[in-house]
Amino acid sequence: MGIGLKRPFKLKIENREVFGLDIGSSSVNAVQLVKKGVKWIVTAAGRTQIAPSQEEDNQENTVSAIGQCLKSTGIRTRKAVCGISGPEVAVRDFKFPSLSRDEIEPAIHLEAAQVCPFNADDAAVDYQLIDNDKDSVRGILVAATNHLINNKTELAKQASVDCVLMDVDGLALLNCLSECEQDIAKQTTAILSVGCSSTTLAILGGRDGTSLPFIRDVSYAGNDIVKAIASEINMSEEAVKEILFGDKNTTERPNAFEESFEKACDKLIVNVTETLRYYTAQDKSSFVEKVFVCGGFAVIEGLVDLLDGHLPSKIVLWNPFEKLVCEADKSCEKILHEDGPAMAVAAGLAMRSI
Repeated sequence: MGIGLKRPFKLKIENREVFGLDIGSSSVNAVQLVKKGVKWIVTAAGRTQIAPSQEEDNQENTVSAIGQCLKSTGIRTRKAVCGISGPEVAVRDFKFPSLSRDEIEPAIHLEAAQVCPFNADDAAVDYQLIDNDKDSVRGILVAATNHLINNKTELAKQASVDCVLMDVDGLALLNCLSECEQDIAKQTTAILSVGCSSTTLAILGGRDGTSLPFIRDVSYAGNDIVKAIASEINMSEEAVKEILFGDKNTTERPNAFEESFEKACDKLIVNVTETLRYYTAQDKSSFVEKVFVCGGFAVIEGLVDLLDGHLPSKIVLWNPFEKLVCEADKSCEKILHEDGPAMAVAAGLAMRSI
């Protein structure tokens, strides 16, 4: 389902080339896929870090990173599916008494105005009906501020990329999970994407098939963990990042650093735990049995083990590309092996159609 377009959650790919473009706060990820039969084939993929800047939006360096990323991948099409997340995005389910076709859209916009944490009059609203029988109308709506959508499309435009569809990161992740992990159909499963500037928890119910996707974006993420560690042990943020992202075989963590790392992750653990409990308490929802962890911060040594030791569900590091066939060159295979968990959103975006 894309903002402003009526589309189902799982989409058939038409014969038009697109690629997934995940424009984050610290990196740009691009993935191009084709589907042959029931298998997804990776034809190109790349990842480029965004150079830091004193400017808050870092627009110039982001545009530059998009260009570098696409050049490294060899992707020729400039039609991209982009994603959005954060406090300016809302994903909510709805259920109304039976309505006529003409009454549905006004009712959904009224519902968006009541549940969105921002002004729905200055936002794009899209929806997908799941059930529409004589007794009720049920489905899911997505709303995002025009400011966020315009900012993302403008970044793509400045890099000579045409954003043909805007998706929600959480829905893209669930779509990717459904395609790559087909054995989860009978259990309630979640994806936890821990990035540098935001964290997304997306849950998909199993068993009876009546549960709708549940998505929550949390502002506490990797950058906050870095800042908390730096403040705790009086170290620069750059030095903390060097230890966290450096070669674990050559960079030894002091005991004080390990203690600060665990303490800095406490807020993330609390946020995720509360969200899982909230979801389980909802009508027709069940216990989340397994959480797949991905995102740019997910590869940090010790994070998955720490989450697994404190969260009520089974926690595993997730690299969706382990379930996909790669027909690109060796350098692409290396990127997907090392950075695959950070590129899960881009893979999900690449599975959309125009």
